Amino acid sequence: MFHTDVCDLLGIEYPIILGGMVWIGKADLAAAVSEAGGLGLLGAGGMTIEEIHSECSLVKEKTSKPFGVNLPMIRPDISEMIDASIESGASVVVTSSGNPKSFTRVIKERGCAVMHVVPSVSYALKCVEAGVDIIIAEGIEAGGHDGFDEITTMALIPQVVDAVDVPVIAAGGIADGRGFVAALSLGAKGVQLGTRFVATYESAAHPRFKDAILQLPDNGTTITGRTTIGPTRSMKNTLTQKIQEAERQGASAQELFDLIGEGRSAMASIEGDIEEGSAYCGQIGGMIRELKSVSDVFDEILAQARDTITQIRHFSEL
Repeated sequence: MFHTDVCDLLGIEYPIILGGMVWIGKADLAAAVSEAGGLGLLGAGGMTIEEIHSECSLVKEKTSKPFGVNLPMIRPDISEMIDASIESGASVVVTSSGNPKSFTRVIKERGCAVMHVVPSVSYALKCVEAGVDIIIAEGIEAGGHDGFDEITTMALIPQVVDAVDVPVIAAGGIADGRGFVAALSLGAKGVQLGTRFVATYESAAHPRFKDAILQLPDNGTTITGRTTIGPTRSMKNTLTQKIQEAERQGASAQELFDLIGEGRSAMASIEGDIEEGSAYCGQIGGMIRELKSVSDVFDEILAQARDTITQIRHFSEL
């Protein structure tokens, strides 16, 4: 019922993709998502070249199914990261934070599919020119770094779908079967989930961070960096308050980077400092109320999606 072009391109059973989350998307989580029938992605943004090799090896020990690696193109060693990922068995490379034209041809020539994350139609068109296989269109609801135009997922997906002739993956604000069906109805060929998979047993996130997601209210996230370093969605905490106050006082990009650097990551560090640390989280976190296994998340998404489609068919018959 949910087999799309993306499944054929990536060799997966369901068009459900793990967001490439830095510090959190490690081997256990990526392998579990792939084993459940989706596409697991290692969030390699904070990994060394050696760690990319070792994490890919661990994924292959846990599953024989396809997996990929998410690589931010702003890394100065991006070429080495690509080499390490492909040499270590990744069949998909997801690029972000840069021009996909720089490396798409090289990656495809080495036998890997290429996906690129975009926040707008204009960037999606550049992906098509670059030869990207699949576009991940991410709305402002998503946790972490977002687009300056702050286009919502509901508005972004149909516009990107209408503008390009390659499959589009919807990302941002999706965590259950209803969101999955909504994305497909907008023309997407699949979905990418981040925050929902953070709150799983297999996630490398700190237990305090996972618990904070389960307690999050609907308005529990905020955006910083709008006018300087780029919009970034995180849980509201002491650190985001400090950043926003510094922004109001006209802090430079470097001053903001310094301020953020003083705080520990709340997501996967030993401390798990939820108040003073960075805690990237999507708006949909306010809907997540239970820690689950990845396989249970897949089962619930697919079951709810089927129920949702049944309800829609019932309405159409009234």
